[in-house]
Amino acid sequence: MKIITIDKNNIDQEHICCAIGNDKQNQNRAQSKKDWMKERFNDGLIFKRFDERGKVFIEYMPIEKAWKPIIGKNYMVINCLWVSGKFKGKGLSTQLLNECKKDAKTKKMDGIAVVSSVKVKPFLTDKKFYLKHGFEIVDSASPYFELIVLKFNKNARIPQFTDNSKNATYSNKKGFTFIYSNQCPFMEEYVGLLSEISKSKKIPFEIKKLKNHKEAQQIGSPFGTLGIYYNGEFKTHELMSEKKFEKFIEEVKK
Repeated sequence: MKIITIDKNNIDQEHICCAIGNDKQNQNRAQSKKDWMKERFNDGLIFKRFDERGKVFIEYMPIEKAWKPIIGKNYMVINCLWVSGKFKGKGLSTQLLNECKKDAKTKKMDGIAVVSSVKVKPFLTDKKFYLKHGFEIVDSASPYFELIVLKFNKNARIPQFTDNSKNATYSNKKGFTFIYSNQCPFMEEYVGLLSEISKSKKIPFEIKKLKNHKEAQQIGSPFGTLGIYYNGEFKTHELMSEKKFEKFIEEVKK
């Protein structure tokens, strides 16, 4: 297997790993992600994957333009590092991380930052992987996020979560708030489903689609692509099935 880079020259011909089905639903999902990526390439977005049909990829970009509520300069931020299924246990995650390290050093950056969690959570790479590769925990945000950094320059200033993300709150205090972006190909469809369920249960809701990195840095959740708030308080970043979300509703209403 070899690693290939997805850029503006080949993105229309290559798959982007997250949604790779040939059915219309997955094609629409993938297109939403590709449209988001096309607008980010000029911001320094890098997307690399193995030349396999599966979830074996890494995505990262400079912290100044990252779609996460992190304050810092001259760091690379990993948006997502995903190796799944039959590809696990072969050292592929390390190879992908090494690509990020190489790019960051070539650009003379001071280090790499990534968001993980206190305990293992879906859609967040286990922090043990990063700690094994020399990363350190430098900050935290309620209720379970951690910012992990690998420094190349020991004198560089350490990135931090924004105060807003640490407080884990949003201005809408009535019902649900779904804050998301098309950085993940599933979010448009998923947030639509959650809003319909909320509507059917007569729960007020607000949908906030992030339009640019400045909005994401101001009001996005540490996860970046999704934040679910209830009565103004952050609850989760997780994608849930319809049944699980209905159960979740009963839990947060208690």
